[in-house]
Amino acid sequence: MPRPHVALLLSLVAAYGFSNFPGGLDPYLLDVLTGIGINIILAVSLNLVNGYTGQFSLGHAGFMSVGAYLSSAVSLFVAPKLVGELSAAGPVTQGAVFLAALVTGGFCAALAGLLVGVPSLRLRGDYLALVTLGFGEIIRVIFQNIEVLGGALGLNAIPASTSLVWVLAVAAVTVFVVHCLVESTYGRGFLATRDDEIAAAAVGLNPTRYKIVAFVVAAFFAGVAGGLYAHFKLTITPTGFDFTRSIEIVVMVILGGMGNAVGVILAAVLLTVLPEVLRPIAEYRMILYSLLLVLLMLLRPQGLFQFPARRPRG
Repeated sequence: MPRPHVALLLSLVAAYGFSNFPGGLDPYLLDVLTGIGINIILAVSLNLVNGYTGQFSLGHAGFMSVGAYLSSAVSLFVAPKLVGELSAAGPVTQGAVFLAALVTGGFCAALAGLLVGVPSLRLRGDYLALVTLGFGEIIRVIFQNIEVLGGALGLNAIPASTSLVWVLAVAAVTVFVVHCLVESTYGRGFLATRDDEIAAAAVGLNPTRYKIVAFVVAAFFAGVAGGLYAHFKLTITPTGFDFTRSIEIVVMVILGGMGNAVGVILAAVLLTVLPEVLRPIAEYRMILYSLLLVLLMLLRPQGLFQFPARRPRG
């Protein structure tokens, strides 16, 4: 198995080559692949909180909305004042502006994660889930009432800056950062907090600090995913980041296996493609989709791609 930095480099090269496929990609296929990449970013980042740290957050779509709206605001309102009309700028300038917009959205989402995490991550289980759920709804209502950002009608005419190479590259970086963080000496504190918070505190760790760090890092990548989503769809509305969207991301993590990075990635791919496969029977699509999820939860409660460890012989 290649080392993480080698795997990252290979992923970036593959993303560039795949996005520049001769003859281009079918627009429908491009839409599906972009959705897969964005969902991988969201699922892997949430897995850091729900899987590796043992918390249960239901507000990931709220952080995604912060990144989507504020990165779009940078592209629509700030960038034209600094570099002029983006459509007339060179590709390097457009790329730099887009990167700045994504990073701004990510940092604003991380700040929101810090503001939510500091008072709430001393809670556990259902109480934390309720707090994060409330945060997501509060953010949605706030954006719904900010007229400069479109209010209830949403934000339109966002520059079409997102490409497949951007999405796949950010997804590769997300997986790389989360993997390196968890496998580091510091990251072992996440696993200790998940396994036994009281024991972790007894040996001198600060479980609340580890939970806050995981929450902030996950919020940052959710914000970046929101920026990619906004600059791909070109129109965003507050209803696009509601409770249902958060549940979809949580299902990806649970279905893939909590704390199983490869499983979460495969689940993100599966749950993005499955609704498209069922599209020919549109009137029954959501019924079958929901039924399949129920069956998977009943038959594979540990996760579709999570397998129990083998017991040693003898």
